[in-house]
Amino acid sequence: MLAKKTLTQVLDLLEKKEITLEELHKDLHAAVAEKNETLNVYLTVNTASAEEAAQRSEAALRGIPIAVKDNYCTKGIRTTASSTVLDTFVPPYDSTVIANLKKAGASILGKTNLDAWAHGSSTETSQYGRTLNPRNTNHLPGGSSGGSAAAVAADMAIAALGTETAGSIRQPAAWCGIVGLKPTYGRCSRYGVVAMASSTDSPGPMTKTVEDAALLLNHMAGHDKYDGTTADVSVPDFTQAIGKSIKGLKIGYVYHSIEGLEESNAHLAKELEVFKKLGATVEKVEAMDPHYAISVYTVVQRGEVSSNLGRYDGIRYGNDRSFFGAEAKRRIMLGTYTLSKGYSDQYYNTAQKVRSLYIQDYNKLFETYDVLISLTSPGYAKKIGATEGEAMFGELEDMLLEPSSISGLPGISVPCYRDPETNLFLGMNIVAPMWKEETVIQVADAYEKATNWNTWRAAEKAGE
Repeated sequence: MLAKKTLTQVLDLLEKKEITLEELHKDLHAAVAEKNETLNVYLTVNTASAEEAAQRSEAALRGIPIAVKDNYCTKGIRTTASSTVLDTFVPPYDSTVIANLKKAGASILGKTNLDAWAHGSSTETSQYGRTLNPRNTNHLPGGSSGGSAAAVAADMAIAALGTETAGSIRQPAAWCGIVGLKPTYGRCSRYGVVAMASSTDSPGPMTKTVEDAALLLNHMAGHDKYDGTTADVSVPDFTQAIGKSIKGLKIGYVYHSIEGLEESNAHLAKELEVFKKLGATVEKVEAMDPHYAISVYTVVQRGEVSSNLGRYDGIRYGNDRSFFGAEAKRRIMLGTYTLSKGYSDQYYNTAQKVRSLYIQDYNKLFETYDVLISLTSPGYAKKIGATEGEAMFGELEDMLLEPSSISGLPGISVPCYRDPETNLFLGMNIVAPMWKEETVIQVADAYEKATNWNTWRAAEKAGE
């Protein structure tokens, strides 16, 4: 079944002419038709993906279909951000990342479910129904990029796109047992991506292997004249970090003594021995308490949400504001309050000062260490319905990622343990200094290949 292949494997098969694009698209559409009713991964399927791919078969990505989180504008394909405010919105243009990938030869298989407006870490706030975790359908896939994570985990996509504001790529990647790469803020253009929190939103790849993530990032990244927050820095070939030795690298293990993390910490501690065997130095380090990041992120994100959602008035496009879901309304009200006269100094400006302290803390740690490693999420994927009545669910589930997100750093989550009873995964979070995606890729790839936690690598080793 071609849908079970990795991006790298499919490119190789196409290069050798052992398969055709038509066969690949047919297989993937069959997988979507078979599983989507149960998992609720795709909100819109692009039935013309094969025809579009045929026109790009000579480019680098050879017409391979990818899943796209439904907050990327896609020309001629409905884009809802999982909110009924945009139920009938069909963009007249592609986001820059989508345009870059099309130019590189990718086609769009379909648009995946997410927490509405990317507000959440479960995909339960989607106004089109929750997505289920394909590893265990009694559990959630995480979020907000839960649909993209589930698409990859269920082999309903060769690769996918997500966005991260404070964990929305890495956390669902961990819960679904896949790879999620959050680039440096400003590495990939936000132009044409439905804005959530503009100072931290980061498009990134969600894939089956680290190598696939590096390959996809090659074609996503770059300066964009339409996005003033993209940096005019050179984009290296990220795949050059694949297969590189990590001997001599210094790794800082960020240990968090937080109630409820005992089991997860024990599993991660065992996995650190892998890096030592590969020649790296591993030392336990102290970093700023992530609990402060919860407050910083909550204040900053709510404020920026109230600003960004102000444009959806039903006059220029979309339905009116009565179509907002409960979570969006809560965030708009809280954000407007924190930015109001007399309160912005007390809340928003104070949060930005603490944010600067996190950046300074990371800068100091990176004077000694090449990367920092921690858990991606406090534990396994939560059960369906876990978000009910939990106003801070997302912030608590993303608490280990929020410090690096508000600091703009690149990070990657790779599977580091699978519970044999539930078939649920834990993720390892690897973070490096800004613009050092090659380093997180190098370390993550070495770990992935030295272990059997990655489903597709394990199958490859078994000759399947």
